[in-house]
Amino acid sequence: MEKFVSLKELEISIGKRARLHRMLYDKGNANGTLLILPIDQGLEHGPMDFFQNPASKNPEYELRLAEEGKYSAIVFHIGIAQKYFREYAGKVPLILKINGKTAVPSDKQSFSPLDASVEDAVRLGADAVGYTLYTGSPSQDRDIAQLNEVRRDCEKFGMPLFVWSYPRGEAIEAKGGKDSLYAVDYAARAANELGADIVKLNMPKKVKAEKLGEYKAFLSKSEDSKPYIGLEDATDLERMKMVVESAGKTLVLVSGGEKADDRSIVEKAETAMKAGCTGLIFGRNMWQRKHGDALRITAQIKEMMKGYPR
Repeated sequence: MEKFVSLKELEISIGKRARLHRMLYDKGNANGTLLILPIDQGLEHGPMDFFQNPASKNPEYELRLAEEGKYSAIVFHIGIAQKYFREYAGKVPLILKINGKTAVPSDKQSFSPLDASVEDAVRLGADAVGYTLYTGSPSQDRDIAQLNEVRRDCEKFGMPLFVWSYPRGEAIEAKGGKDSLYAVDYAARAANELGADIVKLNMPKKVKAEKLGEYKAFLSKSEDSKPYIGLEDATDLERMKMVVESAGKTLVLVSGGEKADDRSIVEKAETAMKAGCTGLIFGRNMWQRKHGDALRITAQIKEMMKGYPR
């Protein structure tokens, strides 16, 4: 089994430790792993994500799934948390997503402004806040400055900071794309450097054949990127291990992304756990399914995760 970082190794405040412990050990697996259900896609993608399962448009659908499936936490933006979370407070841990954007503009200068605060998270009884950082975006100056203020508030209130570290922008696309090993590895290190307690990442993919020439040309230009030369054919597990190492003492969650078939999503989940990740943050792959099917795949993944205690 690969080396992994556990809660006891983190130099964090008592408040952060208490809140993380509730999510890591008081729900579901109770073995130091996380299975989180995000429902922030309504803002980030629009209503189209609910078309596959119309019942999922009502956040009570995801709340019921989170409670019955014993998820470590659910992720909401503030409007949904205030309107729907009351009956589940204390039953399902909440991660309040405090910045976001719509999918209407292009990603060329991606930036997510704040739509809530760490104080809102405390008021709502949340166990953590979530923040999206667009690593490599031309807007990174104000993004990093905004994240710094959020980080300070998290320290003040003892609130764990989850960072969605997503490579974005024209420069990223010119250097292999947002899902390349170079980009995701950089995003992992950036979250570690900027003070995230937990980082959410997409699993790096092989660069598409039509982009491979450009990618290799980019890698050869800089001493910073030359070490990635020769890793174009690395396996999913090998790539993910590198990313976990770059995250250091920042716990790593792998994103589920778009809905996939059962076999693919379970294989992805197990690869993440084998690589040393703390857990998974799977949204559409869960709540786009009918309730019974969602509970079934949830149970299958949770059973697999029992073999990777942290």
